[in-house]
Amino acid sequence: MNTRILTTLAAGALLAATTACGAQSLDGGTSDAAAAAPDVVLDQAPTEEKAADVINAITPDKDLAAKAPASLKSGGLKVVSSIGYPPMELFASDGKTPIGLDPALARAIARKLGVKVTITDEEFNSQIPGVLTGRYDFVISSMTDNLERQGQVTFVDYVQAGSGLLVKKGNPAGVTGPKDLCGKTVSVVDNGSSMELAESYDADCKKDGKAAVNVLKFPGDTEAMLQVSNGRAQATVTDYVVAAYKSADPKLAMEAIPLEGTESPWGIGMKPDNKELIESVKGALDALIQSGEYGKLLAAWNLDKLAVQSAVINGGK
Repeated sequence: MNTRILTTLAAGALLAATTACGAQSLDGGTSDAAAAAPDVVLDQAPTEEKAADVINAITPDKDLAAKAPASLKSGGLKVVSSIGYPPMELFASDGKTPIGLDPALARAIARKLGVKVTITDEEFNSQIPGVLTGRYDFVISSMTDNLERQGQVTFVDYVQAGSGLLVKKGNPAGVTGPKDLCGKTVSVVDNGSSMELAESYDADCKKDGKAAVNVLKFPGDTEAMLQVSNGRAQATVTDYVVAAYKSADPKLAMEAIPLEGTESPWGIGMKPDNKELIESVKGALDALIQSGEYGKLLAAWNLDKLAVQSAVINGGK
């Protein structure tokens, strides 16, 4: 387990110094109240975070900050994620600092609420138990919001993610969706959801009296993707977030195409009885969406197509 305490501040003289330099005040009351409650110096995003400039420009929403749970104001927002699924979650070059869309959004929510944040790396199956025991405030880890998980946690959905295709740059085969795959060769990871999807497209082509899809199966994404690079396959099926990440690398010379109808909501999971926190997170996400900052976070990681229009609670079915 790797824990990244994003910023640690000493009290006293350092707080006084940062106040003089224009630290953001969360107090909208009298000068006496301001003196009693020192300013919070918000965390700065890591330099390798692609959305760092967007995150660092986010200022607290006074109303949301005032309504945030007292535990966040005193101890900061405690977040858990499973680092290792780029571009959603990955480590910076130091091997311990979380970056990616999920950490970026966690930092953005914390700044909107005017609190500090800690992001901890945990094995995926340990995350919900950690939230339920109160060790963490929420989990954000490319976690699908579905009815089974709703029996344990309450989700605030933050993206819609599904499957996608990777094709050569310029899309010489003219593939725009499943119907264009009839008569073409598609590479996939063997025994996974991508293989099942490709086989369903093959069945649809045959049902419509069109040429079959030639499905090539490989042990991993790298091998499947190589078939597109070398021209053996016209497309490969994978998770759209993976396709978007690969297409952002100019050396690979590929394009990502979302597969419509495969999307499902991914959510920020919280303890169901923590109503105050749930409303704070929902409010912060909605504020980020409305301000355009949310869209900029997605764009920094080439994930614009995952955007939602508003924060929805338990939207998964």
